[in-house]
Amino acid sequence: MQPFVRYFMVVDVRLDGPAYGRVAPFPPTPQHCLNFYPADATRSRQGQQAFRELPACTIVGPQTTKVDLALGVQHRFVSVAFQPGGLFRLLRLPLHEVLDTPLNGADVLGPALREVSEKLQEATQLLVMKNIVEAYLLRKMSQVPASPFERAIRLLLGGNAAPTLDEVAALACLSNRQFERKAKDVLGYSPKFFARLARFSRAYRLKVNQPQARWTTISHQCGYYDQMHLIRDFKEFTATTPRLLALEMRDSPLKIQGDFPL
Repeated sequence: MQPFVRYFMVVDVRLDGPAYGRVAPFPPTPQHCLNFYPADATRSRQGQQAFRELPACTIVGPQTTKVDLALGVQHRFVSVAFQPGGLFRLLRLPLHEVLDTPLNGADVLGPALREVSEKLQEATQLLVMKNIVEAYLLRKMSQVPASPFERAIRLLLGGNAAPTLDEVAALACLSNRQFERKAKDVLGYSPKFFARLARFSRAYRLKVNQPQARWTTISHQCGYYDQMHLIRDFKEFTATTPRLLALEMRDSPLKIQGDFPL
């Protein structure tokens, strides 16, 4: 699974307070995911839109804006986070066509995925849940090695030590123009945007895990030139400031991205 799946995550927690009474911020991440909600449904909204219930199996492709999640009392969550290019390998459609558009997995991938959702609803052990999803992916996905493009694009997740875009394109055996065109199909956006999103996501996750850390310190640790560049990215990706987003984190019923490895 390693050529196309970065990690599995299974969460099963009972939350205090009324169902859907508190909201958890979920800024964009560079990972594309296949998410299952086998217990209480999860509700989502973008901006000032009304909350709507997510499908029991939701495909989350390229995301560029923050969404808010309202969680039920019994929050059970099984997530597959793909390596860059992994979701494209599964769906085989240009991902720029589904930008900021969560998809019903059963509608896209058919009855077999609906059957996976039903098995997860019956399962009681977390490891069993992971194995159910893993078995489906092993049947569904092509077991071929990662392409030069997929191996190269992962290097942009390497933080401050990441190579330049020109170097990554050369490692992918593509010209810069070919590399850019390939990235929009496979990732949903340009390589430069992907690198910015990865840097922003590192900063956000660092703040989730270290809430007392100063934004100035975080900006330096994550490779920003200065704090103003960090603020610019936060405004673009979350439509708010780092300070206000930190208050949303504090009031969140669950620190959703704190344990997500980048």
